[in-house]
This record gives sequence, structure tokens and C-alpha cells, in this order.
Amino acid sequence: MYDNFDKIEQRTIEEILNIVYDALEERGYNAIDQMVGYILSGDPSYITSHNNARNIIGHIERDDLVEELIKSYLHK
Repeated sequence: MYDNFDKIEQRTIEEILNIVYDALEERGYNAIDQMVGYILSGDPSYITSHNNARNIIGHIERDDLVEELIKSYLHK
């Protein structure tokens, strides 16, 4: 179990967002809407458990996600 947690911690936020996006798309969800819902509310039910996406994204603080998205958007 610790080994799996270490692997999650070593992923970048970009990698995690891509994993979650892909899992949501595979399940037929509008991935952007679901991810925005999760970031705004903190409700993990917005994220599918498919491919362990809910667990993976749960290891990152939502404010860190928002910070990374803003930096990426502004190219900083």
C-alpha cells in the first residue's frame, strides 16, 4: 500500500489531471464539467473511481490544483 501511495505522490499535477480526465472520458462523462465540479465543491463523487482516478486526485489539495491551473493558463 505504501508503494502505491509513493507512486501517486511522485506524479505531477499535470499527470494526475490527465489520468482523471481520461478516466472520466472513458466512462462517458463530460470530463471538464466533472473536474470543475470537484474543484469547486470538493465532493469526490464528481470523479469516477474508474482507473483509481478518485483516489489519485484525492491526494492533491484542491487549492494546489487551482494554483497549477492558473500558472499553466498564464504560462508562469
